[in-house]
Amino acid sequence: MENTVGPSSPSSPTQLAEVWARVRGRLKEEVGEVEYRTWLRQMTLAAVQGEEAIILLPTRFLRDWVRGHYGDRLRALWQAELPSIRRLDFRVMPESRAPEPRPAAVAEPPAAVAGPAEATETAGKSARITARQLAEPVEASGLAEPLGRPAEPRAGEARGDWSAPLDPRFTFDSFVVGKPNEFAHACARRVAERPASPGFNPLFLYGGVGLGKTHLMHASAWAIREHAMAEGRPPLTVAYMSAEKFMYRFIAALRSQSTMEFKESLRSVDVLLIDDLQFLIGKDNTQEEFFHTFNALVDAGKQIIVSADKSPSDLSGIEDRLRTRLGCGMVADLHATTYELRISILQAKAQTQGVPVPAKVMEFLAHKITSNVRELEGALNRLIAHANLFGRPVTLEGAQEVLHDILRAHDRRVTIEEIQKRVAEHYNIRLTDMSSPRRARAVARPRQVAMYLAKQLTSRSLPEIGRRFGGRDHTTVMHAVSRVAELMQSDSAFAEDVELLRRMLET
Repeated sequence: MENTVGPSSPSSPTQLAEVWARVRGRLKEEVGEVEYRTWLRQMTLAAVQGEEAIILLPTRFLRDWVRGHYGDRLRALWQAELPSIRRLDFRVMPESRAPEPRPAAVAEPPAAVAGPAEATETAGKSARITARQLAEPVEASGLAEPLGRPAEPRAGEARGDWSAPLDPRFTFDSFVVGKPNEFAHACARRVAERPASPGFNPLFLYGGVGLGKTHLMHASAWAIREHAMAEGRPPLTVAYMSAEKFMYRFIAALRSQSTMEFKESLRSVDVLLIDDLQFLIGKDNTQEEFFHTFNALVDAGKQIIVSADKSPSDLSGIEDRLRTRLGCGMVADLHATTYELRISILQAKAQTQGVPVPAKVMEFLAHKITSNVRELEGALNRLIAHANLFGRPVTLEGAQEVLHDILRAHDRRVTIEEIQKRVAEHYNIRLTDMSSPRRARAVARPRQVAMYLAKQLTSRSLPEIGRRFGGRDHTTVMHAVSRVAELMQSDSAFAEDVELLRRMLET
């Protein structure tokens, strides 16, 4: 007779596994293959304890996203299967994994044989084992963890305290290359293919916030893993952490009088990645420890990758001997993004998400959010999530509504000069054409659009606007405004162009 799940907790691990499979399957049907693969595929059921189901995800980002966007629906699906489940607890997957259970471990003694207390404990253990077996594999990286296979932590050492996990989203395949970052990308690729090669150790990446330094560091570590596995070499060990975490771990080692363990553990890795080195400015003792660690690893032929917001020579507050050592390898900078690179990043992101995003929306975002790729991607994520949640397409109007707080941060007074420059760029004409006597249609129409926008977006009078356009009469400006308004009524494509320009200038 086939087992069915009743209104209470499942009576066997098999039933628990079936419930979890049905919950995942129904959620996948609701959100679609692309969204499920992007956000939900890596969910793992850890246990069901009383009225609560515990679900693990590999990173804090995924945990927060799934809890915020899918938590209520997941709980509803659970309750449809098991009304006894009232809460879901979303947690970050611990880096220390339990050993694979033996096949016999699932076949625990039945509750009828064991005592009541033993039966309850046995059922809990069995349920957790089954859930772990069913979970899809998720890779995480810790200090001294072979990149080819998981490693057991050393005695007395919690790997989660030493190294942050590598983000599975940050690979070379997902990194969009353009002029501003192509050199840094090429250097990271070279290091990944041949770690500790002369001239590339250390690799020092620097640039502003959100330009891709952390992405390249994670990508290098993942690629080192892949190359080692592909070539059949012994698994390498990697440690990734921020400079802040390095300092805190060093201070903790001092307090617990375990500095030797700290030194030995850190210097046993094959690849050390330290992010945001500028945090060590002014922290002399931590700098000295990092200097000695740096020397020990380089002398042993191990690869070091470091990132900061400035080049080594500009890091004032860093000891000269450390600054010199940091600059003795390969120094690569990531410049501010160009408009073309921002468009490419948005296109790649939208393709990954599997959501159609109109070109006008991408152009709008690329023009408005120029300083930070992280903020740019976050804005697109918000648009896509909003569209999915409410079943609406991504539109220019929706972008302005959903991203009003981000756009407000970029608010500024619009000037006639800025309008002329933006319109000239949009229509690919020279800025001087705005005030020239040329009357060719390819020049006159953009000039009329600029006059129209100047009237709409500034408080300048018609005579003053005319003077800014080569000393033209105010009647010329009036004609331009009325002509553009007429064309917008009769030509929807033209109206979209003007509206896009207005939004980029206004918000």
